[in-house]
Amino acid sequence: MKSEVRSDGAPWRRSHQGEPPAGSAPLAGGARRFYLTHAWLPLLAFVALIGLCKGFGGDLWLADRLYALEGHRWALRHAFFTHDLVHLWGRDLSILASFVVVAAWLVARRRAAWASLRRPMAYLAVAALVSIALVAWIKSWSNMDCPWDLARYGGDRPYIGLFALRPIGLERGACFPAGHASGGYAWLSLYFFFLVVRPRWRWFGLAIGGGLGLLFGISQQLRGAHFLSHDVWTAGLCWACALAIYLCFWEAPRNIQGVV
Repeated sequence: MKSEVRSDGAPWRRSHQGEPPAGSAPLAGGARRFYLTHAWLPLLAFVALIGLCKGFGGDLWLADRLYALEGHRWALRHAFFTHDLVHLWGRDLSILASFVVVAAWLVARRRAAWASLRRPMAYLAVAALVSIALVAWIKSWSNMDCPWDLARYGGDRPYIGLFALRPIGLERGACFPAGHASGGYAWLSLYFFFLVVRPRWRWFGLAIGGGLGLLFGISQQLRGAHFLSHDVWTAGLCWACALAIYLCFWEAPRNIQGVV
């Protein structure tokens, strides 16, 4: 018996004749493993990283060293690579990629040969856009300052934690979570897209989303725009969106060999 995924993303068990047996039931043990590796372990890693950043001072420790390495100023704030190439052009590239996915979905709706890609393309567009929108919405009310705003790093504001009361009259902050990094981490949804379309490529999709998110996030940290925890939160939110929307489109793969 060999386990595979149908074109609509739902799993079934292939018989030696090549057809799914009628009424074949998914394996509950595989579902538990899927949720362990795609939900609980990522959540544990997220909590550990946030604890390191906030509880053990990792945010300030890293920002202090980046600031010192740049000569006690954010020398890369307006540099070509970090500002123009990654911050501006990278943002535009992510927006363009979203339009390309939506256009591909529209084409798939009209071409019978692309029928199997309709739902996966719709998923990819929805997951990426919802991830970016969620981060932007939280950023609109979170009221956190950027490192470059703080007196500790050449600014004029005190450091105030996420859940601390902000002094009356202090201008609001707009730097949490990391909005720019969401343009990269939103493509973590490529992991689940390939899990449905071509499971062997899922790690390639994960590398694209994770790599872009790291590139955008590290670049912004070098500019003094974000602390490390801002990017960890963005990555966690984007992965949670990708997983939740995947489960809205399809069931968890419960009998696919090799999916961990």
